[in-house]
Amino acid sequence: MQATFVLKGQEFMCIDSNIAHQFTFTPSFSIFFTCETEEEIDRLYEQLMEGGQALMPIGDYGFSKKFGWLNDKFGVSWQLNLPK
Repeated sequence: MQATFVLKGQEFMCIDSNIAHQFTFTPSFSIFFTCETEEEIDRLYEQLMEGGQALMPIGDYGFSKKFGWLNDKFGVSWQLNLPK
């Protein structure tokens, strides 16, 4: 299977393999997404958390105004950032 999607002008491609592998998704690879507004980061975090798991709950960690890291319901790791 193959899918493509675009986030803020950046095209991403996802490809599935019909071969059994010894690995699955890990948070060692994340899609890092810079948000423009607080409303945007809150909305995206809430939507991606549906059926997902928080790795770093959304908050102020000092290096950013607002940051959240999570695995979505498919196991894909996302880091959402609202710069200072």
